[in-house]
Amino acid sequence: MKKVLASIGIGNATVDTVLPRDTVRPGETVEADVHITGGNAEQDVGTIRFELETRYRTDEGYRTVDIDRFTLAESLTIRPDQEETRSVSIDVPYSTPVTLGGVDVWIETELDIDFAVDPEDRDHLDVRPTPRLQTVFDVIDDLGFSLHTADCEADPYGHYTDHRFVQEFEFRATAGRFRDRLDELEIIAQPGPQKLELFVEIDRRAGLLSEMADIDEQTERMTVRSTDAAAIRADITALIEKHA
Repeated sequence: MKKVLASIGIGNATVDTVLPRDTVRPGETVEADVHITGGNAEQDVGTIRFELETRYRTDEGYRTVDIDRFTLAESLTIRPDQEETRSVSIDVPYSTPVTLGGVDVWIETELDIDFAVDPEDRDHLDVRPTPRLQTVFDVIDDLGFSLHTADCEADPYGHYTDHRFVQEFEFRATAGRFRDRLDELEIIAQPGPQKLELFVEIDRRAGLLSEMADIDEQTERMTVRSTDAAAIRADITALIEKHA
């Protein structure tokens, strides 16, 4: 009877992934401990699955997507009330979005148990920008722009990444030399180990006819290889001046 109840989730084994810290940056590796506690009946655990997940916006609403997934292919038998701990290294991919503007990122841990409701655990992450992207944010702020939105959106044709979504940062000119010349500055970032690729859309202030024809928006691509704020400021300023 205990095994029957465990198969529908009553008295089942439980899992808890304990992270040493929940603040991470893309490209980092996080060491974690996975604590497994037996339930009321003996159960066989096939694998321990990990999924790094987020949500992105579509025309139909929000969808959950795997940024990355992997398994610990170490089967074990967990006895009633037995406690087991497994160590795991979790790589945070460079494609992981930054948790700004309501963007949510989490690690979901599942125990693969045959003929039972798989126990699971969810741990939310605070994902900070990479050093290059943080420098870009600091420069844009210094130029008089304020972050307006940082939403994850569908990228169904893979224009920017191999994933089904991109994170778009939208800035509004609230001060400085571009306040009366630009409506918005939109950025899609592709961080990597050696460089940061930026797709920058410059939406300048223009007349109604220009806006209706979409000729007030221009898109440029920019590569950032360092955290030299002065150099990045010069490059971004030149890019904006080209179209503003």
